[in-house]
Amino acid sequence: MSTSETSYWRVDFLLVLYVGILHLSNTKGDIQPLIPGIMVFGDSIVTVGNNNHLTTVVQSNFPPYGRDFMNQLPTGRFCNGKLALDFTCENLGLPKYPPEILNKELAKGENLLVGANFASGGSGYYETTARLYNTIPLSKQVEYYKEYQIKLVDVAGLSNATSIIKGSIYLVSAGTSDFVQNYYVNPFLYEVYTPYQFSDILIQAYSHFVQELYRLGARKIGVSTLPPIGCLPASITLFGKGCNECVTKMNSVAQYFNKKLNATSNILKAKLSGLNIAVLNVYKPLYNLIQKPNDFGFFEVRKACCGTGLLETSFLCNEKSPGTCANATGYIFWDGFHPSEATNKILANELLLDAMSLLS
Repeated sequence: MSTSETSYWRVDFLLVLYVGILHLSNTKGDIQPLIPGIMVFGDSIVTVGNNNHLTTVVQSNFPPYGRDFMNQLPTGRFCNGKLALDFTCENLGLPKYPPEILNKELAKGENLLVGANFASGGSGYYETTARLYNTIPLSKQVEYYKEYQIKLVDVAGLSNATSIIKGSIYLVSAGTSDFVQNYYVNPFLYEVYTPYQFSDILIQAYSHFVQELYRLGARKIGVSTLPPIGCLPASITLFGKGCNECVTKMNSVAQYFNKKLNATSNILKAKLSGLNIAVLNVYKPLYNLIQKPNDFGFFEVRKACCGTGLLETSFLCNEKSPGTCANATGYIFWDGFHPSEATNKILANELLLDAMSLLS
C-alpha cells in the first residue's frame, strides 16, 4: 500500500470513528443528524438543480449527467453521480438532501427542515458573472433565503425555525466561475484588472456576503477555497497554449485568492461575535489527486469522461457527445470543469475533516 493510500485509509477510518462517536454521544439509541440542516449557496459545484428552472445555457438536467446518480436520472447536478455536497449530507446523517429552492414540488413542507439549496451554476462572488449566463447571483440567492426563512417559520414554528437557522451549516462555494467563465475570457475585466486585483474584489464581495448571512442568523459557515483552476481540463485547453500540463499562472492566482480567503475569514470571526467559519481546502486534496492519480485509483487526469474530455460542459456534454467514457470511476473529472463522483467522495471526506469545528 502506498503512502497516499495509507493516508486516505486513515482519513476514512478517523472520519467514521469521529462521526460514530458524535452519533453515540448525541442519541439514545437512534441515529440522529449531527446538525439540523445545510444551507447551500454558490455555483455549479454545489447546485442540485436550480438552473433547471431558468433560461440559461448553464444546465445539466439531461443525460449523460446523472447516469450514476439514483435511478440514473439527471437532476441538474454537474456530475455523473453524487456531489461532494451529497456525500457530506450523508456523512452528517441528514435524512434527505436539502431541496433546490426553485423546485416548487420539493422546496416545501417538511423538506425545508433540513435546509435548502440556493446555489446556481455559473454564479460567483462577482455579480456580473451570474448575469452573463442568466443564472442566480449571490444577492438573489440571499433574497431566496429570506423567503425560505418565512416558509420555515410557517412549517416549524418560530422556536424550531430559529434553532434550525442558528444550528445549520451554511456552505458557500464560489469563485471558480468568476475566473474561468468570466475574468479570463472577458477583456472588459482582464484589460482593467490584474488577476490579483480581481481576486481582491472577489474577497471584498465574500466579506460582504458573510456579514449578510450573519445578519440573517448564520453562525456556522463553511467556505470552500478555489480548486487548482489551472488544472481543470477546460482551463488547460483554453489557456494552456498547447501544453497538457496545469496552467501554473492560474493556480498561482488561486493560491493567492485562497490565502486572502483564509485571512479575511479570520478577520470576520474576530469581528462578528459567535461566528464560526471553517475554510474548506479544496485546492490541496484535488491537486494531490491530479499529481498522483494512480495512488488513489485514477488513471485519467488530463481528459474528463464526457465527450473528448478537453472542454465539454453543460449542453456540450450530451448523449451524442463522441468519446464519452463507459466508466467514470478512473477519471478525476466528469466534464471539462467538474469532478467525477469518485473524486467527490474523496473530497467530501477531506472537507468534512476541515469542517469538524462547525459540528460542536
